[in-house]
Amino acid sequence: MDIQKEVLAILDDVLSLNGRAQEFDVNTALLGAVPELDSMAVVGVINMLEERFGLYVEDDEIDGATFASVGTLVEFVSGKLS
Repeated sequence: MDIQKEVLAILDDVLSLNGRAQEFDVNTALLGAVPELDSMAVVGVINMLEERFGLYVEDDEIDGATFASVGTLVEFVSGKLS
């Protein structure tokens, strides 16, 4: 499973980016840079990550650094899966 590809698909779907997320790379800033990623969208992304990857995210595991960039979000998911 390509975690980055799946994360980008989730971002594209939840944020209704109409394919824009496919242009993102690990250095693409998210929180504060992608206007569609507000607090409600973060909850939606977390829910979709849990569903797609079969993981559970505790409230205290998430902070702004997790959503700083595509790379930090992929690292978070990878860490949860290992």
